[in-house]
Parts: sequence; structure tokens; C-alpha cells
Amino acid sequence: MIDGNTLIFATPGDPVAQVRLPEVMEAVFAALGVNAVWVPMHVGPEGLAAVLQGLRTIRNFRGITVAIPYKPAVGAMLDRLTPRAQASGSVNLVRLDPDGKLLGDIVDGAGFVRGLELCGYAVKGATAWLVGVGGGGSAIAAALAEAGVARLYLTELNKERAAAIHERLGRYYPKTPLQIVHGPPDRVDFAINATPCGLGPDDPMPFDPSVLSEKTVVCDIIMKPRETRLLQAAQVRGMRVHHGQHMLDAQIPMYLEFLGIPFPDERAVMEISSRA
Repeated sequence: MIDGNTLIFATPGDPVAQVRLPEVMEAVFAALGVNAVWVPMHVGPEGLAAVLQGLRTIRNFRGITVAIPYKPAVGAMLDRLTPRAQASGSVNLVRLDPDGKLLGDIVDGAGFVRGLELCGYAVKGATAWLVGVGGGGSAIAAALAEAGVARLYLTELNKERAAAIHERLGRYYPKTPLQIVHGPPDRVDFAINATPCGLGPDDPMPFDPSVLSEKTVVCDIIMKPRETRLLQAAQVRGMRVHHGQHMLDAQIPMYLEFLGIPFPDERAVMEISSRA
């Protein structure tokens, strides 16, 4: 029940129809007994600054997650960034601190890596090919480097974006072997789609899984639809796949911790979110 004490959280993006978080957080808040709502906000570029200004001024507005395409842009509008947000060049979490400053963080990458680990996959020492280094992709690249991958291959059509993430990763994770490639590497443990290709039913696949080794785990960060064309094609070939929902489920405890909402433990929260 919404009343005068209800706390407001939101996810601005363009589009937001694919965002699964509001329904997940409704279930999480109900289970935890938190009087709060999580609202999707379909916001054009001209409205993003207004959302952040609202976070500064609306007293029961506590924080936001950021959806596509704004993760790379939000950081410049904030007062402080965590080290991993600086390394990735993107933000997907914003809160208002007691001193009135807006703090930005990103846990897309940490959630993706944690989701793999919870599904039994070892990231440390593995090789990964990441396609797309926009907001979510850049965070995943930084998290894979932090987790200790043996080698990281990146594919990005935007040359400026590719150069920027290559420079940042080289600065923050100089020991991680990193290579920009224009096609699939010969052999990788994980092939990851971090592009929007797959949100629409007629979207082309970001890459063809048939060119990869059958032992490669094909990952997609898209959550709606759950079974993207990429994952369907990989499964037809008998390959292991990793769904986008795992990244979100693993992030929910990270969101709660960042936003100061008490919760019992990681597993309990993830069990709630996975059922939503």
C-alpha cells in the first residue's frame, strides 16, 4: 500500500519496456517489509538532468538505477564516483548521501561475474570475448579484469568507445591481457553479448554462435525476452548458455546494500528476485 511514508526509487531509460527491476523490487520490498515503490521512467535525453535534480530535492526519493542508453552519460552529472564506476566509465546506481552529494556506482559487471560464479562457472583464469562496451558492457569488462580473467577480447563498432575502454582498462588493470578484435577469437571460455541486439524480435544476432567452439558458454545480458535469438541458436547447437536474469538477480543484494536497505543474506534476496 502506497501512503505518505512510501519511499520512491526509479529506473530512467529510453526505452524502459525491457526493464525487469520494478516487478522484481516489488516482490523484494514486500518480502522485506519495506514501504517503497520502484518506478520505471521513460525519459528522453532532455529529461535526465531533471530526474537527477528530483533525486536531490524530493525528500522521499532515495535512489535510481540507470537503464540504456544513459549509463555512460550519468557520471558527469554526479558529485562523486566509486573507483569501479571510474574504471568502467559508466554508472548504473545513484544515491543521495547525507551531505547532499550524489554518489554514482556500477554493479552491472559485478553482478554479471557473481551470476556466473553462482551458476558454477570459474571466471578467474578464463578467457572471455565481450561484444559491446557501452554502459553495461564497459562495466562487465572492468569486472572481468578485476576478477582475474586470463585474457579479455573486446569487440565494439564505435571506435572511440573501444579506444576509451581500452585506455581505462589498461590504466586500472594493467596486468590483464586485453585485445580489441573485429571477429570471434579462436577459442574462448565465455562469449558475451552486451549489446541491445536481441531486445526486439527482428533484431539480428550480435554474433553467430556456430563460429565458436561448442565448449564456449554463450552469455546474454538481455533480460526480456529471456530466450534471445542468440541463446536459442546456441542451445540448438548443444552449447551451454547463461541468461541475462542471473546478472540482475546477483545485483539485487548489491542494490540494497548501496541504498542502505537491510536484508537477511544474499541467497534469500536472490531467491525472492528469481521468482518475481
